[in-house]
Amino acid sequence: MGKRGKQFLRFVLWMFTAVVLLLLISSLVHATYYRQRRATIEPYGQLVEVFDGTMHLVSRGEGEKTIVLLPGMGVALPSADFGPLMRSLSKEYTVVVVEYFGVGFSSTTERPRSSANYVEEIRSALAKAGFAGPYVLMGHSISSAYSELYASMYPEEVEAIISLDGTSTALSTPIPAFVKALLPLARVQQDLGITSLLGPLVTNMDATLRLGYTEQEVRDMLVFAGFSINSTLLNQMASSSESVDEVMAVPFPSQIPYLKLIASDTYEKPNPMLPITPVEYQMQHLARIGEHAQYKVLDGTHFLYQTNVDKIVQLTDLFLSSRL
Repeated sequence: MGKRGKQFLRFVLWMFTAVVLLLLISSLVHATYYRQRRATIEPYGQLVEVFDGTMHLVSRGEGEKTIVLLPGMGVALPSADFGPLMRSLSKEYTVVVVEYFGVGFSSTTERPRSSANYVEEIRSALAKAGFAGPYVLMGHSISSAYSELYASMYPEEVEAIISLDGTSTALSTPIPAFVKALLPLARVQQDLGITSLLGPLVTNMDATLRLGYTEQEVRDMLVFAGFSINSTLLNQMASSSESVDEVMAVPFPSQIPYLKLIASDTYEKPNPMLPITPVEYQMQHLARIGEHAQYKVLDGTHFLYQTNVDKIVQLTDLFLSSRL
């Protein structure tokens, strides 16, 4: 080996050693400092026993109608993530955020992550926390599908559904086997502390505060993001296509008012995972719901509730006052 070759080898070894040391330090900080910070954060609401674990619910407002906010997949701390929307809606309505098993302050569970089980867990948690239906279910992403099944199974308990860029239940796209096989690697990344260290670096605190979040909510979301991957969430991800199939097999009740708020990114940008255009994806979903379904496209990403609080509240008021 020549001189340059030896220098290159030393450089590679030095870089490898540096990366290993950084990961060791990162994992140690994650396991000590960040874990301790997470342990000091108190639940925002109440914990109730549901089946084999506990679920966390937080509520605001005392309105006649009860809006139930249901989070999308992988949101680490829904009780904080929904903060601005919850505060605005609570001026007129009773608003409840339900944190599923495996997210936020809720425990994990051994129950299969089927849509039917999510429905029963939502229903049981709300009842045990003292909230009575009928509810206005406002679900983000996959929770829109759970809301549809809830309405199909218990139509007398659902006053209306407002979908926040909800997953279509008119098309099922199976998760590739190699993707399912790679899901556990997210747990490795988490244990190495990469998420905990990168989160504060990529978060624009000032911009987030301007969206209506409090400093505590932002800090807590960053901490919880570093601990969001667990067996319950991984099972939810792995079974997501089967969960959609489960809802597709059940007709949606025509008497339940339905409004879908769609993010412009979802509506306009092609998705390589879909065999149809984004517009067709949305129209097929609305056709499945029925002729009574309404929709509105709002500027923004999939997390449209973070940047469209005022618009969502305005459309909610109009929808509920005109249809109910």
